[in-house]
Amino acid sequence: MTDPATPLSEGPAPVVDWTAEALTDPLPLARALIHRRSVTPADDGALDVLQGALRALGFRCRRMPFSRPGTPDVDNLYARRGEAGPHLCFAGHTDVVPAGHGWTRDPFAAEVEDGVLYGRGANDMKGGIAAFVAACARLQAAGETGPESISLMITGDEEGPALNGTVRMVETLAAEGEAIDDCIVGEPVNPDHMGEMIKVGRRGSLNAILTVHGTQGHSAYPERADNPIPRLLDMLAALTERSLDEGSAQFQPSTLTLTSIDVGNPASNVIPGRAQARFNIRFNDRHSGASLTRHLQDVCEAVQAGRPGRFDLEVEVSGESFLTPPGRLAALLQDAAEEVTGRRPALSTSGGTSDARFIKDIAAVAEFGLVGRTIHQADEQVALADLEALTEIYRRVLVGYGRG
Repeated sequence: MTDPATPLSEGPAPVVDWTAEALTDPLPLARALIHRRSVTPADDGALDVLQGALRALGFRCRRMPFSRPGTPDVDNLYARRGEAGPHLCFAGHTDVVPAGHGWTRDPFAAEVEDGVLYGRGANDMKGGIAAFVAACARLQAAGETGPESISLMITGDEEGPALNGTVRMVETLAAEGEAIDDCIVGEPVNPDHMGEMIKVGRRGSLNAILTVHGTQGHSAYPERADNPIPRLLDMLAALTERSLDEGSAQFQPSTLTLTSIDVGNPASNVIPGRAQARFNIRFNDRHSGASLTRHLQDVCEAVQAGRPGRFDLEVEVSGESFLTPPGRLAALLQDAAEEVTGRRPALSTSGGTSDARFIKDIAAVAEFGLVGRTIHQADEQVALADLEALTEIYRRVLVGYGRG
């Protein structure tokens, strides 16, 4: 077959003619995927590479491209082997964030040095995808019994706006009656070492833009203007002076983090006509996006009351908090990780959002993948030992799931 580890040169990336035997090693597929410059929303053939590998293992592959006005077109891949239940799905993404600056090597060359694979997506999450495919290949090569049905739900829109990726796949599959019992989301949730953590839920995320309007004027005559800055500062003080909650049984306390304060004023002798702040709230199961929106509106209205001017509050909820009660899948992951690494992963709901927020509507979800220490950084990397450990953990989960 064509060597998937051939470094990129000018022209198209190498085409791989996969064999089932070659796929038992996760490294060649991981390198072949990293070679593809699939920066959201570009695919650059990454899904073609993965589809070829899955077809070599007997998966039926279906491309699911989606678009909507004002957003980039996104290609996605759904692959399934088997017809009956129970049905275990693996979810992930082949899109990556831009390479950025500071790399000491080509971010898409997939170089291996001293037992470490370097490249954009090595952790997040092309390495995780390759590990799951290799686990399926090992299961098949050994003649072991796994789940009645195994599938992969792979998007090209996780690192982007997430409008034409997993959310649309979930909607389509649900409408078609596709039943998925459990889903592993292969995000790199381990903080420092393999086997440390499994995510069984996530906090919600809310982004807000608060704009306070006043009347522009000369700074020497403040009585003739309405300065919006003091009102904005008072609103922000009221929003941040006390915590939103003290946490709950499964979640850490909610947080409100200011991300920008701006008046767009280049002049030192002009009172601006408006002032704006942006902030993000990561919230637990004691709130919803709607309840927090009402809270923000009420606090700002209380500060604004009896004062001149007005304010606008724009809120976007990118995901509600959720918790999948620990069950069979989480236990299988914990047992397999402990057997392979000697560590029993803690069940956690910490961190940001992921596509699990969409999948939890159709299946029980647990997130487990590689070590995420270098995700989105220059010289993103994964130790080959970790790639092997994750493959073996996934294989054991597949075997355990098949035993019922």
